[in-house]
Amino acid sequence: MKIKLVYIEEELEKAWEHHFSNHTNVELIKGDITQISSDAIVSPANSFGFMDGGLDYALSERFGWHLQDILQKQIYNSPEGELLIGKSITLETGDEKIPFLIVAPTMRVPMSFNIDTSVNAYLAMKAIMIACKNNAQIQSVSIPGLCTGCGKMPFDIAAKQMYLAYEEIILNKKRKFKNFGEAQKFQNTLNKKGLIWDY
Repeated sequence: MKIKLVYIEEELEKAWEHHFSNHTNVELIKGDITQISSDAIVSPANSFGFMDGGLDYALSERFGWHLQDILQKQIYNSPEGELLIGKSITLETGDEKIPFLIVAPTMRVPMSFNIDTSVNAYLAMKAIMIACKNNAQIQSVSIPGLCTGCGKMPFDIAAKQMYLAYEEIILNKKRKFKNFGEAQKFQNTLNKKGLIWDY
């Protein structure tokens, strides 16, 4: 599978380069993600399928606003009634250049509070990679910087989280923790800004 990590800010490119440079199936591309040919493109949406802001707005303009209606209907009809962080929905776009849209929320609702201390980029990236592996028609995917927009996650933390998810799902390096302490240590590895204990 070809993974296209698409950026505008050069600082994000450098952060991705640090982690993904040895992987030939990963390409770093500067430009407008909505204009790059891939089998799928990622919407780092919210849990309720509103696609009227940021990158999601550009995707709605690109593919048509009817996709928001389809997405929201699927979310409403799901058992949870929302698309949890760490899960995804794949929609057909009807577009020859980019036939699939993978919706993988990085936040429940748009917010700048606490996202930068979260592991949401890691969870969303795992959902994206799983969606691609489970769909034989997706052999390439364009992905933006997860949590780096209104979530304000530092580029180096987001890039590391995205890489660790890629490592688990694509390279099959699934982690097994011998004890709870190891799980806590990995949580800290994902985001040293996140508090485990605050009392």
